[in-house]
Amino acid sequence: MNLPSLNEVEVFVKSYDLEGLKILHLSDIHINKKTSIKSVHKLVRLCNKCEADFVVITGDIIDCRVKHIEDKLRVLNNIEKKVFYISGNHDLFYGIIGLKTLLKDFTLLDNTSTFFKYKNCSIALAGLSDRFSKFFKIKREENKVINFLSEQKNSIFLAHQPKDYKFALKANAKLFLCGHTHGGQIYPFHYFVKLFQPFLAGIFYIKQTAIYVNKGLGYWGINYRYKASSEITLLKLTSKSVE
Repeated sequence: MNLPSLNEVEVFVKSYDLEGLKILHLSDIHINKKTSIKSVHKLVRLCNKCEADFVVITGDIIDCRVKHIEDKLRVLNNIEKKVFYISGNHDLFYGIIGLKTLLKDFTLLDNTSTFFKYKNCSIALAGLSDRFSKFFKIKREENKVINFLSEQKNSIFLAHQPKDYKFALKANAKLFLCGHTHGGQIYPFHYFVKLFQPFLAGIFYIKQTAIYVNKGLGYWGINYRYKASSEITLLKLTSKSVE
């Protein structure tokens, strides 16, 4: 896992309350047997050094059985900021229960919600388990999450796959964060990914919702990227575009 330079992105949100909020967005870390523990320590140091209010990981933290990488996963608990995360398809396949047990200081938002205090307001955060949940007898509670967020003034919706953005729109979430695509990882694989996902990478705006698709930090299949660099992104929310 080679750490890229911190990517900073300004995101316009339709809420004055969220002005100035900074979110460190990670996705698709894909920690496996070949991942060096040194690189995980570097990631933790970057997270702790970054001036973010909290950290979000939108799935696929692991890419092998938890028992093979317990030492590396425990290192992640040294992230000093509050960390919210949801499952990705790889997390479900390799063991979300074991992952949750080891990441004892993180908050798993699969099909549930919580609040984060920012300045004088409460930000509602909620997420969905990955779309592969049905193969692991895990019920995705879309309506529960949508109904909860719909009642909140300031809300952030997390999911692994970009195609779940429709639920964020139904919930009138101010921000939708996801990953999964790896930005295509290897060009021209980008075009194949676009057959299944509405967004490949970057920022998009639909109705009241800002959408950010993270290209991820790790690799899938082979340790190679082409025209789809890995990323660690600091999202800086601003309401300057709100009329």
